[in-house]
Amino acid sequence: MIVTLTAHPAIDRLVCLDGPLERGAVLRTSASTDQPGGKGINVARVVQAAGVDVRAVVPAAPGDPVVTSLEPTGLAVVQVPIAGATRVNLTLAEPDGTTTKLNAPGTPLHATELGALVGTLVDASRGASWVALCGSLPPGVPADLYAGLVPRLRAVGATVAVDTSGAALAAALADPSTAPDLVKPNGHELVELIGGDGDAIEADPELAAHEAQRLRAERGPAEVLLTLGATGAVLATARGTWFCATPPVTPRSTVGAGDSSLAGLLLAREAGADDATALAAAVAHGSAAASLDGSTPPTPADVAALEPVQARRLDAVAHPTP
Repeated sequence: MIVTLTAHPAIDRLVCLDGPLERGAVLRTSASTDQPGGKGINVARVVQAAGVDVRAVVPAAPGDPVVTSLEPTGLAVVQVPIAGATRVNLTLAEPDGTTTKLNAPGTPLHATELGALVGTLVDASRGASWVALCGSLPPGVPADLYAGLVPRLRAVGATVAVDTSGAALAAALADPSTAPDLVKPNGHELVELIGGDGDAIEADPELAAHEAQRLRAERGPAEVLLTLGATGAVLATARGTWFCATPPVTPRSTVGAGDSSLAGLLLAREAGADDATALAAAVAHGSAAASLDGSTPPTPADVAALEPVQARRLDAVAHPTP
């Protein structure tokens, strides 16, 4: 079983533009569509589509649209009641697949609500193989929330993945001895931690491989899944480093593509896949997501329709874990 936490859920509103985005202009659009969003929800929906047992832990008020919109999907949602309303994020999609996201701030969680969320997550994670802590944190929630959850989730037998950015990612990797088992940054999130040029990293698999292993060695996660946008992705483990290029796709929306990559890797790990196979699954799922509208989760059929991808090893010996 896989469990996901979306501490800061959202309704993702997609607006498809008829032409390129132009500041100050009057633009025509198609009808907007709303989907339940948040990185953990996106991961859970991909896992569910693959037929694997999953639970999505979500803080939301009774009757909140982020939960009611998930009811028809049959996703197992573990709802933690809160007083605030779910935010609405806006995505502007251009015909060439370029997307511009406008993310709204959420409502703060009160201390009692946050305590209930943590307790519910730990209880829901008993017996889980993986727990994925995903996305940004609501206003006022301490940046070290994920860092504090890692030992508690390990104590109930789970392996922990973290997909976040900024202060929350830095806090999760502040102590190598308690780092999560897997982190999934992109190039720009990586340079916030260790410096460098995010564009250069995302364009150069060899550089990306070196920096992913550097993050693993310096900050302690057992695995680093470094997504590189249209270039592909790198996976760094104690066994080595692998790169997988993206298959040819016609991009429609990159929203949720990284979340689908994480879901693909977790699904492969659930099936006992080795590093190369797991990375190929991550890239295939992320590419399939990019070919769909909005944050629509890719199904196994969507993944199978792509040209098959294979990962190649970039080094013989990984950097040692401290």
